[in-house]
Amino acid sequence: MQTFDCIVPRGSPKITRMEALGGTKAHRHSIFKMQTSRSDISTTESDIYESHALKATRHGMFTKYKLKPRSQSMGAAALQSSGIGQFAAMVRHREADSDSEMDTALRSFPNRPDSFKKAISKSNAYANQIHGFPTHHLPAHSMAEKEIRTTVDWSENAISGDHVWGETNASGDFCYVGEQDCLVSQYWKTGPRRKCSSCKIVVHTACMQQLERINFKCKPTFRDAGIRNYRENQVVRHHWVHRSRQEGKCKQCGKSFQQKLFQQKDIIAISCSWCKVAYHNKVSCFMMQQIEEPCTLGVHATIIIPPTWIIRLPKQRIQGSFKSSQRKKKKPSIKRKSISKKEEGKIQRPFIIKPIPSPLMKPVLVFINPKSGGNQGGKLMTKFQWLMNPRQVFDLSQGGPREGLEIFKKVPNLRILACGGDGTVGWILSEIDKLKFKPMPPVAVLPLGTGNDLARTINWGRGYTDEPISKILQQVEEGPVVQLDRWNLINEPNPDVALTKEERDIDTKPLDVFNNYFSLGADARTALEFHESREANPEKFNSRFRNKMYYARAGGTDLLKRASKDLTKKITLECDGVDFTSRIQELKLHCLLFLNIPKYGAGTTPWGNPSSLQFEQQRHDDGFLEIIGFTPSQIAALYVGGHGERICQCREAKVITTTTIPIQVDGEPCRLPPSIIHIMLRNQANMLLKPKRRGSVPINADAPLSNDRLRIQVSRISMHDYERLNYDKEKLKKASVPLGIIVVDSDSNLQQIRAHIDRLLEVYILQDSSANGSASSLSPTWCFLDSTTADRFFRIDRLQEHLHYITDISSDDLYVLDPERTKPSSLSPESKSGSMPDLLVQDLGNRTPSPTILGTNLKVPVTGQLMQSRSDSIEEITQGIDVSLLASASNNEFTGYDSEDGAHSLPSQSCEAIITHTSNSPKPPKRDIVVGVSDTAHLDPLNKMLIDVSKRGDPMKYAELHRKGANLETMDQHGMTSLHHAARFGHKEIVQYLIEHGPKDLLDSRDVEKQQTALHKAAWYMRRTICAMLVEAGAALTITDYQGNTPRIQALKAEDTELASYLEKLGV
Repeated sequence: MQTFDCIVPRGSPKITRMEALGGTKAHRHSIFKMQTSRSDISTTESDIYESHALKATRHGMFTKYKLKPRSQSMGAAALQSSGIGQFAAMVRHREADSDSEMDTALRSFPNRPDSFKKAISKSNAYANQIHGFPTHHLPAHSMAEKEIRTTVDWSENAISGDHVWGETNASGDFCYVGEQDCLVSQYWKTGPRRKCSSCKIVVHTACMQQLERINFKCKPTFRDAGIRNYRENQVVRHHWVHRSRQEGKCKQCGKSFQQKLFQQKDIIAISCSWCKVAYHNKVSCFMMQQIEEPCTLGVHATIIIPPTWIIRLPKQRIQGSFKSSQRKKKKPSIKRKSISKKEEGKIQRPFIIKPIPSPLMKPVLVFINPKSGGNQGGKLMTKFQWLMNPRQVFDLSQGGPREGLEIFKKVPNLRILACGGDGTVGWILSEIDKLKFKPMPPVAVLPLGTGNDLARTINWGRGYTDEPISKILQQVEEGPVVQLDRWNLINEPNPDVALTKEERDIDTKPLDVFNNYFSLGADARTALEFHESREANPEKFNSRFRNKMYYARAGGTDLLKRASKDLTKKITLECDGVDFTSRIQELKLHCLLFLNIPKYGAGTTPWGNPSSLQFEQQRHDDGFLEIIGFTPSQIAALYVGGHGERICQCREAKVITTTTIPIQVDGEPCRLPPSIIHIMLRNQANMLLKPKRRGSVPINADAPLSNDRLRIQVSRISMHDYERLNYDKEKLKKASVPLGIIVVDSDSNLQQIRAHIDRLLEVYILQDSSANGSASSLSPTWCFLDSTTADRFFRIDRLQEHLHYITDISSDDLYVLDPERTKPSSLSPESKSGSMPDLLVQDLGNRTPSPTILGTNLKVPVTGQLMQSRSDSIEEITQGIDVSLLASASNNEFTGYDSEDGAHSLPSQSCEAIITHTSNSPKPPKRDIVVGVSDTAHLDPLNKMLIDVSKRGDPMKYAELHRKGANLETMDQHGMTSLHHAARFGHKEIVQYLIEHGPKDLLDSRDVEKQQTALHKAAWYMRRTICAMLVEAGAALTITDYQGNTPRIQALKAEDTELASYLEKLGV
């Protein structure tokens, strides 16, 4: 390192002549000393953009004191990366009145104390180190080569620290390159300017090249890291920027920032673009330690996705040619060709997300529809990009929400903010469905549309009214989660009606789901007329007020013409099997509405507040639709507090139309040819309720923060298979051998996971010699495999296991590599599921188990054959269930949870053992117990086999044991009968056998540990078919367990609201 003296202008407010030199006001300049590396003064002459005349004037001075001109020493060195060096670059130089005065100042400065030096400049290498930028210099691009980016770049060519520019006409913001370097101020008086939405600097378009030359970068939004070392360098540093205007107060001294007067261009503040903290541009307020401090990301740290989570993979990694760390493939080109053909059409993104799980983090993705709300979305985009990481803000006009949801799918505790109308929200919810999020992220709404009925329902208001964005983000973070029913709309042609040529040519939209409402008749006709007029003349519909006026005129015209007076003659209505056609014909309705939420038509409440016992209050999460009809007078009365004609509340509806009629689905209108329309419950989406104001009504917020519980199947891969099939992930997964199941916290690192797997392997020692423990054991040198990347698996170094989390390397199952097992796996995909030693290890640590479902929300298949043999009351449970849930009776997939503490149930093939580690359960064992190995040791061999067979699910073997004299009321040491086990593991045939041949009181028999019946077990594991069988056989619905929970409450805890509603209805 070497030192040199540099000139600071007299006009700089950050340090005065009196502070620096202790002289009188007659002095013109102050001096400070900077330390710099050799790279700081090695800039070539081509980088100097000052005029030759100015350079010649200053040549003698800089040569005498061994200094480069300012464009070299300050531009290349001090202005690198983070903006720290802008302290020196942006000062306003003024020429000294005399050379002697300058010489005197320069000679006197080395003797000044160090307290007068400002820590405002660092060498290139140091600035790069603390801000995570590459250590090499980016070449200076010409404007012809350098693209001015207006959106965030997600391609492999993205540049770290690239600005996101937008046009600006705001007055008072000066060009950031400085007055002397600004080309516009030298040659023109004014010119077009651009403003970065991420760091808020303003630069003339003509000065972009100057900004590139001094290499001032924006705050970094991602990191370049190898796939093996992405856990290194997790610290986010401040991104300091000079400000000529600053609101608020200095963090150091607490005083307000002085506002500019007229055209004053002095730098008054230094602020961080991440945390927004600001200091006075004085040596007494801003010191060296502020530069080196890690950034906390400010008040929104819990919702900002740090740049350290977003990793850009190397290009060779994206192309699938990442070399094996163990040995070189003999024919890599063949392997790559085969995998490229197999995965043709798949998108291999250059970015991956590697989050650090934390229960305090609630990252938010923002999706903005710039076309909503009279172009409000475009203005909000820049505000969100300033307050957050620009990479968590997405423009829906640039490809929709799918890309953002796919990229951030693995982020725990994810929340989504949809900025747009109800159609925007429905679009996002549909994409969440398609991507099969588990669990589904909750969605908040910033209303920018016209009606915004869904936003009104969940308290987000009728529209955005310039509320501070920071406050909105805080509300998204604090908002409690509620459910929203979503409904399938299945449409098929009416076979009884012959279509005309015009009807066959109708282009119907793929409207198969609705969240708010579905309607036919007068309101849909008005919406269709408005939609077609806007499509024909979009320039006439750019004002929200004019749009509403057009709606009112079109609606009034339709009512006067009575264009929908014959609606009820063209449709038939059936709800929950009851025909209501005569009812709607009697009322002579002009509009028929199927309403899911209380609000409709920009805030009206067509269901009202029924006072009779015939109808219930409307809710958006009860699994019921409200069917409402309107006459012309009732449509007009809606906007003055009236309501429609209440027809019914139902779970399923069918509408048959005999002619082409206009319909609308969540505000999207179209014409529908003669059809048969089936409406049934699809699922429930998670929505965020806007919290009440602080200090008014207590917020019923989420449950106490706790880490999610993950159920992971552990599978072993041999070294032979790993080397042979490493570039074919699917074949490698099929060649793996399942070892068992572990249940862990989502924020567990691999060192903790290794302890769980070691405990899992210990269970084999407890099993008898007939088990396949030796075939499924692991050698001491086993290691983890990362299965989340697109092209192949790769190994995790054991010394780095503490740096990786379970969510980093596993998306479905957890794979481990046994390097000492060189023989290929003898298990085929068909045979290994049956021979799998089904083990489950659960570790509850030192925390009290939460009754809420943590992890995935899975539904249980319902067998079609059993449903046909049951009564109508049993069939009622399947109303609203997706058709895909109907499975064959032989489907033994396990879906559910192992206990109320959040673990999953075991597979139904051969349940050998469960290890439960707990310390603070409500009624726990005090030490580790092995259930399934020793819990039947006290029984005679025949009854012991009966319990074991009830777990494995062999009905023929079970019946044979009963004929040989086994007691159907046999209990294990926990008081659980074979009915408990069969209900728990989903063995319908054994449950049916016990109902037919067992005693009646067996249905209400309770276990010893939790005082639960078989119906409790079936409800907790969401075994819908078995619940229906037990209820029909006479199982009691009101028996409570040791926590006071009925079977219905168990179903609610398992998040199966349909099953809970069924049990509640039968218990009334």
